[in-house]
Amino acid sequence: MSTSFQVLSGVPRCQLILLVSLAGGITKRLPRLAVVLLVALVYRQLQAPPPKIPGTPGGPPVTSPRIKLQDGRHLAYYESGVPKDQSKYKIIFVHGFDSCRYDVLRVSPELAQELGIYVLSFDRPGYGESDPHPGRTEKSIAFDIEQLADALELGPKFYLTGFSMGGEIMWSCLKYIPNRLAGVAILGPVGNYWWSGFPANVSLEAWNVQVPQDKWAVGVAHHAPWLTYWWNTQKLFPASSVISFNPAILSREDMAIIPMFAYRTYAHQARQQGEHESLHRDMMVGFGKWSWSPLELEDPFPGGEGKVHLWHGAEDLIVPVQLSRYISERLPWVRYHELPTAGHLFPIADGMADVIFKSLLLGDDE
Repeated sequence: MSTSFQVLSGVPRCQLILLVSLAGGITKRLPRLAVVLLVALVYRQLQAPPPKIPGTPGGPPVTSPRIKLQDGRHLAYYESGVPKDQSKYKIIFVHGFDSCRYDVLRVSPELAQELGIYVLSFDRPGYGESDPHPGRTEKSIAFDIEQLADALELGPKFYLTGFSMGGEIMWSCLKYIPNRLAGVAILGPVGNYWWSGFPANVSLEAWNVQVPQDKWAVGVAHHAPWLTYWWNTQKLFPASSVISFNPAILSREDMAIIPMFAYRTYAHQARQQGEHESLHRDMMVGFGKWSWSPLELEDPFPGGEGKVHLWHGAEDLIVPVQLSRYISERLPWVRYHELPTAGHLFPIADGMADVIFKSLLLGDDE
């Protein structure tokens, strides 16, 4: 019997109890060994395959420059704008969900030259050609960014811009590395419905903007993260609408922007290490149980030496605007820009990157 139970070694106790209880109702007449094997089979179905690590046998090739972090992991990066040594402004861009280093905010060559803008983007852990980080949290990514800035010699302070899930990461950077920041632009940031400080009516209003399948997918990622892989790969219920490309989440302006995605010939790189290590783990962290809330943050620039800009489309059906509205009301040091007809993809619209960068760097309010 001890050999049989070795099949379940490493199973978290809460998961094991749940699986056994579920199996128990239909296996009362089966031998004990059969029950153990059945539970083991079910548990195996819940486990994600190991990630395909870049540069290893069976993994994707490494084609971009990378830096090595203190814990041995690598981050792949991409540089755009003017050469770093000729730049006046150095900006790190953090990509969103199901994206990679090439999905950088595309400043026009004219503005880049005029202002001297250098932009550094990178693959977040588990995406593209950056090593996975199974232990990543909302805190760890901030220090990854700090190490990236130091490795590329960006100086004591740099600007940050993040979109969607990358926008949510901006709050972590404001909490953990505020002394390194010269200014921050937060674009259509994902919000965690369980952050403390939100009135129930605000969270509920935002929650109900989601399509039903996302309520389930997000709820699973928060309440039962160990089920996230299974939920988004099983065929009984619809998975996350973003993962499954459900057009119902696109606003009218988003639909007009979608043809611009034809240039994303590199799109496959976002998921090349496996959907669990990139997409599912993103959900588990982004919608997980945070020990703090952005609503608790203090002004990182009390002397006015920098600004935090928050942009959101009022017609965003992917990331409801209500949470951003409330955060901007509670944090008076955040400069809020709400675009009345825009959806989630507004940063990709023609000319919008220039508007965002000018606002961040020059204080131009559009």
